Amino acid sequence: MGRAFEFRKARKFKRWGNMAKVFTRLGKEITMAAKAGGGDPTLNPKLRMLVQNARSENMPKDNVDRAIKRAFEKDTSDYKEIFYEGYGPHGVAFYIETATDNHQRTVANIRSYFNKMGGALGTSGMLDFIFDRKCSFTVTKREGVDIEGLELELIDYGAEEIFEDEGVIMIYAEFQNNGPIQKYLEENGFEIQSMKFERIPNDMKEVTPEQREEVEKLLERIEEDEDVTNVFHNMLIEN
Repeated sequence: MGRAFEFRKARKFKRWGNMAKVFTRLGKEITMAAKAGGGDPTLNPKLRMLVQNARSENMPKDNVDRAIKRAFEKDTSDYKEIFYEGYGPHGVAFYIETATDNHQRTVANIRSYFNKMGGALGTSGMLDFIFDRKCSFTVTKREGVDIEGLELELIDYGAEEIFEDEGVIMIYAEFQNNGPIQKYLEENGFEIQSMKFERIPNDMKEVTPEQREEVEKLLERIEEDEDVTNVFHNMLIEN
C-alpha cells in the first residue's frame, strides 16, 4: 500500500461542522455537473457519481433533485470551479478548490485568511510539484472477489493502487482515468459507494505541536468558507 493509502488513513474524510454545509457544497457540484453534461444521471457519468456521493452523505433526494433542476433555471447562479494555491504558516502548502458565482468575493476571502494567519496566496500552478491529482473509488466488497485478480484487471484501465480497507475496496488512479475505471466497475456489477478527486502530497512538511495549531486555525477558516469545496495540504499528520 503506497502513498495515497497512507495519506487517506491519516487524513480520513473530515466531515464538515454541520450537514447544511455538506449539502450546500454537494449541491453546487451537482448543479455544475448537470449544467455541463445534462440532468440525466444515466447519461452523465460525473453527475451519476455525485448523486452517489450525495447518498453516501445522507443528502435527501429532494435536495439532489433541486440541485439538478437548478442547473436549467434561467436565474440560477453560474458556478465555476476555481482553484487557489498558497503557503500557510511555517511553509505548509495549501491547495484549495472552490465552486463560486463571484470570483472577486472568493479570492478576496481566501487572500484575507492567508494574510491574517501569516501565510500568502500564490499563483496558479506553483504547487504542481507538491500535489499529484488522483481519483479514488470506494467500492463495496463483493463476496468471492479476488483483490489481486481485480487489481490485474484494473491496471489496464489506469489503476495504481487497489486494496481492502475496513470492508470496502479502495482504488486510486490518476484523475484522468476515472472515466474508464468507473465504466469498468459499473459494467461488471460493482457497487460504487463514492468517487472523489484528491490532491495527494508527495512531500510532507513536519511541524511542531505549536506550529500545527497555527496551521489548523488557517485550515478551519478556509473550510468554513461557503465557496470552498475541498482543501488539501501537506502538513504531516500526527499518528
